[in-house]
Amino acid sequence: MNKKQIATHKKVVTFGEIMLRLTAPDFLRFSQTNQMIATYGGSEANVAVSLANFGIPTEFVTRLPDNAVARACIASLRANGLGTEGIVWGGKRMGLYFLESGAAFRNSNVVYDREGSSFATLRPGMIDWEKIFSDAGWFHWSGIAAALSQEGADACREALEIADRMGLTISCDLNFRKKLWNYGRSAAEVMQPLVQYSDVIFGAEPEYKEMLGIQPVGFKAINAADTSFEANLPAFEDFGRQVVELVPRCQKAFLELRNSITSNHNLLAAVLYSDGTLKHTGIYDIECEVDRVGAGDAFVGGMIYGLITYPDDDQKALEYALAASALKNTVYGDFNHVTVEEVESLMQGNTSGRVSR
Repeated sequence: MNKKQIATHKKVVTFGEIMLRLTAPDFLRFSQTNQMIATYGGSEANVAVSLANFGIPTEFVTRLPDNAVARACIASLRANGLGTEGIVWGGKRMGLYFLESGAAFRNSNVVYDREGSSFATLRPGMIDWEKIFSDAGWFHWSGIAAALSQEGADACREALEIADRMGLTISCDLNFRKKLWNYGRSAAEVMQPLVQYSDVIFGAEPEYKEMLGIQPVGFKAINAADTSFEANLPAFEDFGRQVVELVPRCQKAFLELRNSITSNHNLLAAVLYSDGTLKHTGIYDIECEVDRVGAGDAFVGGMIYGLITYPDDDQKALEYALAASALKNTVYGDFNHVTVEEVESLMQGNTSGRVSR
């Protein structure tokens, strides 16, 4: 698995579970409501929707039961511009997750109901990867796909081996979810061999710790002008160096940084380690967050778009990814319904919030 040129053309394929998301409305607690707002979401589908919104040909691959809810889900994916020909039918149920949105000092809470879902019971051989990858240049997956079951982890390995053999660029979002690793193996034990296929890696500091054993540097900025971030840049450079030592194939290691002041007030920044050097962004101070679910996926979608669109400008790709993630915090639902123009406008410092007329 030698280093190769990052793909800058052809379609992107993402792989993972999409779920029905049921959200308690108006910041109510589960115990207070008898209604739920139904939408769809899931890390890899979220990435795919971002890319499609940005004009990148994208196909989402998953496994769904043959029923009316799953067909409605596919209709939603197609309405967002995704290719769905790689979706396979099978299993008995679609995964669910329930969201209780936090406010001020009360944290958000997620309850999963995905054990035994169609995706969790996916096995190697069910997906025709060679057909799906025949016109693709990029494959994206995440640690969630490997967390649900041993069979799912084996299916990930199958996809990675074929993508590698066919010469695709491979990106991985480490995406550690403690509540999902319940089948007797640790995240590090399963993920470390699979991550070795990665040309590009993304994660938050705690996820790098769980998967690769790298100790966090820490991001404690309290406002956009906080200089402590810059003071820690040498430590973040060492962090990136450790990633590349552990995953020699990795060309670009992205790290999104978040300091949560309250549930609705967050500060974001990001760094990228590539070719022995560290690049970094400024800090976004988001005081009135609408929905942070999917913000990391929005970063990944922006990251892939940036690397494809600005292949010789890593700094611009990094800035684009963080701006896309910052905007996602203002958009309800898992999907990041923003445009290239909106992301680029934010990158240029247009933050007035005035009505566009």
